[in-house]
Amino acid sequence: MTLIRKTAIAYFFVLLGAAALNYVPGITDDDGLAFGIFALDLFDDALHLVSALWALSAAFLGARASKIFLVIFGALYLGDGVFGFFTGYGYLDMGIFTNPSEGLSFTLFRVLANLPHIALGGIALFAGLRFGRDV
Repeated sequence: MTLIRKTAIAYFFVLLGAAALNYVPGITDDDGLAFGIFALDLFDDALHLVSALWALSAAFLGARASKIFLVIFGALYLGDGVFGFFTGYGYLDMGIFTNPSEGLSFTLFRVLANLPHIALGGIALFAGLRFGRDV
């Protein structure tokens, strides 16, 4: 199995874990915030689950499908994290359309809230472009 397909499988497990965060005792606090930082609702859980299934499907379909997944997923999630710095909300959960902008901020809270999407998106985009050169 190629490295790019293994990367897509790794994303399946990471995203499946993200979808399960709300259902593991002790992860969310009394306010419903995961790790005390961000709230995940049913829409977020569904988005993570669909993304996980997309990653798994791509890995099984082959290297080309894995590259397509990593590049598109990476660009979408990276962009969502960047939007979070500028507005306080992302577009993948429609937050920028349903909430007024909170403006640009680099507070620790804002960084921690957006870091998962920036890291997941950036690594996926890099892997898709770097490992998928021969595909």
